[in-house]
Amino acid sequence: MAGAAGAFSLREVLAAFQTCVSERREVLLGPYLSGWRGLIRFLHSLGTIFSFITKDAVAKVQIMEGYSGGEQRERYTSLQSMVEYELANRLVDVQKRGGHPESGCRTVLRLHRALRWLQLFLEGLRTAGEDARTSTICTDSYNASLAAYHPWVIRKAATVAFCTLPSRNAFLEVMNVGTAEEAVAMLGEALPHISDVYDITQELFAQHDLLNLP
Repeated sequence: MAGAAGAFSLREVLAAFQTCVSERREVLLGPYLSGWRGLIRFLHSLGTIFSFITKDAVAKVQIMEGYSGGEQRERYTSLQSMVEYELANRLVDVQKRGGHPESGCRTVLRLHRALRWLQLFLEGLRTAGEDARTSTICTDSYNASLAAYHPWVIRKAATVAFCTLPSRNAFLEVMNVGTAEEAVAMLGEALPHISDVYDITQELFAQHDLLNLP
């Protein structure tokens, strides 16, 4: 289940995203959802600060779990096969919200946008100095990604919540991989895989004009 309890470890996210891209450069849905479950545990471990993101991510992961375990599961082995199947069968509301509000394409697009924020935020944590303000790193990452898709009220609440974030070292400790230096090293190993998944998904959705689904 998407919101299943369990201690977060950056290792599980690394392992998932390492196996996410096939030899054919397809994004495999199983490892993608596993990676997201780990990222959700990471956000949950920081309390309610990110609840406005985690609640939506949990819901979206559960929708995709339903597809990957459903009658048409062979169509949802990868993001590429999902896009091909849903577009061919007109299962995506392309112009306006209609009869397919929870299509796989629309659902993954929301996760994709949130993954960009996490990618930027984790990279900011990795490269920042010990005394860097995590609130600034998080706000900058949010403004460069998710903020464009949120109404003003949510943007305002988010930036206020970010002011209560713990220190950089506290974030690195939550990753449960040892010292701060070891956490930084593992981030350096994990982030290229996350970036690769993001870039492939971005190209796929751009190719099919799916980046602005209602």
